[in-house]
Amino acid sequence: EGSGAEEAGGRGGRRLRTAFSAEQLSTLESSFRRQRYLGAAERRRLAGRMRLSEAQIKTWFQNRRMKLKRQL
Repeated sequence: EGSGAEEAGGRGGRRLRTAFSAEQLSTLESSFRRQRYLGAAERRRLAGRMRLSEAQIKTWFQNRRMKLKRQL
């Protein structure tokens, strides 16, 4: 009944997809190359530096680990 954008914040529970900038992706990839798992402190530091939420950083790393697993 509603459009995707309207449902995203409502009862549907689905969030909008984050469109990372090229600079953000570069920073995330270089961090991932150094370490595949981030501790809470490193996640907070990255989130603050990149102006993203900790949840977005955490989810990106989870998805990136799954992508690596599929590639291997």
